[in-house]
Amino acid sequence: QVNMGKMCNQVCKHCHVDAGPDRKEIMTRETMQWCLDALDRSNISTVDLTGGAPEMNPDFRWFVEELSGRGKQVIVRCNLTIILANKKYHDLPEFFRKHKVEVVSSLPHFSARRTDAQRGEGVFEKSIQALQMLNKVGYGQPDSDLKLNLVYNPSGAFLPPDQLGLESEFKRKLRDGFNIEFNELYAITNLPISRFLDYLVVSGNYEDYMQKLVDAFNPTAADGVMCRNTISVGWDGYLYDCDFNQMLDLKLNGGSPDHIKDFDAEVLSKREIILNNHCYGCTAGAGSSCGGTVVNE
Repeated sequence: QVNMGKMCNQVCKHCHVDAGPDRKEIMTRETMQWCLDALDRSNISTVDLTGGAPEMNPDFRWFVEELSGRGKQVIVRCNLTIILANKKYHDLPEFFRKHKVEVVSSLPHFSARRTDAQRGEGVFEKSIQALQMLNKVGYGQPDSDLKLNLVYNPSGAFLPPDQLGLESEFKRKLRDGFNIEFNELYAITNLPISRFLDYLVVSGNYEDYMQKLVDAFNPTAADGVMCRNTISVGWDGYLYDCDFNQMLDLKLNGGSPDHIKDFDAEVLSKREIILNNHCYGCTAGAGSSCGGTVVNE
């Protein structure tokens, strides 16, 4: 998973990256080339591009083209509104289709009120338009291999509900209300990091929320968390066990290569994963990873 920079056209309340329009951290083409070199030396088949809004990186399309040319499965974490933010992004659905990019997009709720409360005024309407644009080029359609998956984050200090039940409700509401189709819904637990941590502290929910996570610890979920099968690459090329450790600047355990230019898949596969209290978020209940829940509760 590659963080292409913290610049974003949105400022979401739950964002653990603390991304926004004023962030200047952005991955250079040189660092992207180091990522490509690392891929050429390994058998990694999937590259997950995130941000911020990864599409705002000026070398985003070049990087996707290079990855696609190497036969890699490319996932883009798209916030949807970027497609409508500027005319230079309007053709993103066609670009994604050309390279068979899997699109994963956050949509907090199927109602405007709850989505806008978490992501900003007018975000829901723009998200719906972007989803319709993606549907129009084939994304999320039953007879298409173009994958469109949505991400749900709770809007408060609670764990997400059952993922399959939530997916069914989202599909019904979006289909009936907006004629929108998608493949899967990922329910992801909010981790006590950055803006969500600030919310927990200010609202007086921090201790109760942490206790909820601890009480819901599921050892089976711990078997499927992302740090066991993913390496997180920061915008500056440094390596982390996961995206959350990256935001806390918890670099890889001493002795492991900690920068992408020194990537060694065999050594990294034997590393000791760095743990902290936020890890209870990924191991609570049905578990939480970038692909949603990891076990059936």
